[in-house]
Amino acid sequence: MGRMSGHNHHEHSGHGLIDAARGALTAAGEQWTDMRGDVFEALAALERPASAYDIAESVSRRRGKRVAANSVYRILDLFVVTNLARRVESANAYVANPHPGCRHDCIFLICDSCGRAQHIDDDSLTGALIGAARQAGFADVRPVVELRGICGDCS
Repeated sequence: MGRMSGHNHHEHSGHGLIDAARGALTAAGEQWTDMRGDVFEALAALERPASAYDIAESVSRRRGKRVAANSVYRILDLFVVTNLARRVESANAYVANPHPGCRHDCIFLICDSCGRAQHIDDDSLTGALIGAARQAGFADVRPVVELRGICGDCS
């Protein structure tokens, strides 16, 4: 799907994504612990938005001992604040940000059939939303745009 953003960024995958996430987290003044690394790897390995419980289950299997979902929630919240992950509000789930360290607003396309989430960038659209919110007196606006439908693979 074509980009409509007003900026360029490199989307990472695999080990490159993990390295970029580690760099972005440490640049934000946070430590990349083994547990945080395991949570990010589990999140990045999934094709669809994942709940903290899904990730806790995956990390528990990887570590061979139970990991509490509450611990995973705290790490995911940190990842959202430091731009390593994005929260899909309508699914109460998370996806790894494919370009950690690049701050912009995403528009999520969520498939009602398979559950996959894809993001597109359209700075003109999100900029218009920010402008409208500012005209209404809002400050520090962060658009969260989610569109639901059927993806090309499922239709």
